[in-house]
Parts: sequence; C-alpha cells; structure tokens
Amino acid sequence: MKVLIFGLGNFGASLAFQLTEMGHEVIAIDKNPDKVELIKDKVTHAITLDGTNLVALRNLPLKDTDVAVVAIGENEGASLMTTANLKTLGVKRVISRSLSNTHETVLEAMGIQEILHPELEAAERLAKKLNLKTAIESFDLDQNHSVVELHLPPSFVGKSVQEVDLRKNFNLNIVTIVRKRIKKNLLGINKVIYVSEGVVKPETIFEEGDILVVFGTNPEIKLLADTHEVGREGGY
Repeated sequence: MKVLIFGLGNFGASLAFQLTEMGHEVIAIDKNPDKVELIKDKVTHAITLDGTNLVALRNLPLKDTDVAVVAIGENEGASLMTTANLKTLGVKRVISRSLSNTHETVLEAMGIQEILHPELEAAERLAKKLNLKTAIESFDLDQNHSVVELHLPPSFVGKSVQEVDLRKNFNLNIVTIVRKRIKKNLLGINKVIYVSEGVVKPETIFEEGDILVVFGTNPEIKLLADTHEVGREGGY
C-alpha cells in the first residue's frame, strides 16, 4: 500500500514509522525541512512540501496513492486546505485529523468520512483502563461493545473454562487466554514472553498470571472487572 502522510508532528511521524515497519510505502510530507530531515532515514520517502499549495501537490504520485492522511495538528486552516486540495486532485481515499468540533464539522461538509481524533481516542482508552482497574488494554468495537484484556481473577485459578462459564455468569465470550512463559534468548538469559493459547477449549484450566481476553458489552465487562478486582497494575 502506498500512503501519503501530511504533517510530521508526533502523531504523523509515529504513524509514518509504524506503517513503514509494516512494509508499506510511505511518503512523509511536511513544510518544515527540519521535521523532514529527522524522519528521512526511517520512511520510504520524505519530502519538504506545503500541502496548501495545489501546484506543488501535483508533483506527488497522487494517482498511485492508496490513501492520504492529513495528520497536521497545529493549524486548522492548513489542514483544511490540504484536505480540500487532495479532494480536488482526486485522491481516492483521504483521512483527516480533527482538531476541534468546528474543524470536524467542516471536514464532514467536505465529504471526509474518515476523521481521526488521536487525543480523544487516547484519552478514552486511558479512562476505560483506569475505570476497569483490572484491565490491561481495551479495543472498542462500537459504543457498546469492546474486546478487553483483564488480569485473571484469583478465584478462577485452578478451574476450567467450563466451570467458570463466563458466557452463562457474565454474558461474556473468551476470545483467548494469554500466558506468561519463560524463554532463553541467544545468550542463554531467561526472558519473559507472552503467548496466546489460541482457541480456548472447555477443559482448559486457568493458571495464575493468566490474562483473559474477553468480548462483550461494556457494562458486563465492567461487572466482571469490578467483581473480581485484584488490585494489580501494569501489563505486558
């Protein structure tokens, strides 16, 4: 996949790094040459260019681009102009970052269907993690359902999946169990790794330190977390 990323602040640069590491062709773009210099060796291409300049944009391989991400996080005007220019030039998929409610309203009026809220989403994930004290990480599927990683309640240790019966008692589905294992590295030093048990069988016995990955409604996940709080912090 070929991706254009406009705006190389913390969010844009991080996105460019990660997509490059995943094997995608990333063209990272910013009007600030210092930001471009910092990232040039970590992405496929890095270009100093002002996205608000329609003429300059025509020099980019827009027809071959699968998606353009406008990650500009400091200037609403520049973000909107860049987005409008990309739409004008026919980029087939444009994803834009919203900086305010008004900004989002304008983006929607421009026909942008994929709008990013990185700060809001990060805050919501942290709020949920703090609210569910036994949670390690959560992944929202919609407003009502999530997939959440939870520390195993002590009362489950030594019992089978069938005995605990989360489906019956909490109306939750177990996606998998993640277990801590000790593995020696190339130097012979023990290293802790976490391994998924894959599809969980009814006869699987829960072990101390297991991490439950469960799916269900947010209130029922919270009920399990609150009922079986173990007071642990951190994750893997």
